[in-house]
Amino acid sequence: MHRIAMFTVVLLVLSVRASVSALAAAPALEQAPDTMQARVQGCAACHGQHGEGTDNDYFPRLAGKPSGYLYNQLIAFRDGRRKYPPMNYLLAYLPDAYLHQIADYFASQNPPYPQPGVPTVDAAMLEHGKALATGGEAARGVPACASCHGASLTGRSPAIPGLLGLHGDYISAQLGAFRYGTRHAASPDCMHEIATRLSDRDITAISAWLASLPAPTIPTPAAAGSSTLPLACGSVPN
Repeated sequence: MHRIAMFTVVLLVLSVRASVSALAAAPALEQAPDTMQARVQGCAACHGQHGEGTDNDYFPRLAGKPSGYLYNQLIAFRDGRRKYPPMNYLLAYLPDAYLHQIADYFASQNPPYPQPGVPTVDAAMLEHGKALATGGEAARGVPACASCHGASLTGRSPAIPGLLGLHGDYISAQLGAFRYGTRHAASPDCMHEIATRLSDRDITAISAWLASLPAPTIPTPAAAGSSTLPLACGSVPN
């Protein structure tokens, strides 16, 4: 029994030494880079590696939008003013400072724009959308999209988003959400005011025309204060 016990001890010692040697010889586990690009990989599945958007109609482009706009949306999702459960859960416990960093990261990205969508409406409907987006309709109190979102529709700093590179269905869904109050902006909610003045035909036309536009020559948002807003918007600083 004594010899068996000693033999067992020797085997255990040899086994431990072999395990230690194997661990020492094994390559060190690779550490994930501590960069913002690595941290926002949770966003990439829906919004693309650089925020360029994906083929899904309802996952919009984030890249190049003003940081203030992106921050406002992150806060709205986190605090439940904008409803989409995956976003609400993802952001639930993130502090303001970190949301600022995420917004700044995507605002700094400039991946290529997608090819414009193929219109599913006729030429008359596209022309109607263009007229509203570029000129508005004063008789109904509908300002042009360009009067807030920039002459090139690339947004305006610090907090008005660009409207290019988005799917028509996404644009239509957001206008509908503003109209019916399922999406809220800070008071006074100018987008709710405008959307309630639009008919279903208006929304279809605007969405189709915007989605049909090519990539902008200069994708950067217009400068803050580059023109006077047609109505007060709570999400845009004075």
